[in-house]
Amino acid sequence: MLFLLFQLGRQRCALEAERVVEVVPLAAITPIPRAPKGVAGLFNYRGRPVPAVDLSELTLGRPSAERLSTRIMVVRCPDRRGTSRWLGLIAEHATEMVRKEPAEFVEAGGSRASEICLGPVLMDAQGSIQRIDERRLISESLLALLFPETAEAAGGEA
Repeated sequence: MLFLLFQLGRQRCALEAERVVEVVPLAAITPIPRAPKGVAGLFNYRGRPVPAVDLSELTLGRPSAERLSTRIMVVRCPDRRGTSRWLGLIAEHATEMVRKEPAEFVEAGGSRASEICLGPVLMDAQGSIQRIDERRLISESLLALLFPETAEAAGGEA
């Protein structure tokens, strides 16, 4: 399986490449007033406004550094109704791919918070690579804020 590598602080992370629609340079992002921590704002993707979440700010409490290697990974994200929506994930050093078997990533001991937000780990010659599943990282309440029209259309669904 192919994975896109990126970094959260000093931690190397991997996202399944099949989840990624496209990796684009860090674009001009329009902030969303009173947005919660981690929400960078909206960016123009193929002529449409798409919300962007800064993974570094969401997980580490600090925004991603604006580097040439900082990218927006556009992923398909299911909203509350299961409709696939585009979501931008901002991450540093999002420029490499690696082919690994999913079974090579193993659950690591650690805090429950780490298990909930992140995923299993693979060790290589350079250290660890943590597998990320953004569907576990982005809460349902944050999705409702990012895609408000779907939350309104869903009505009282839980």
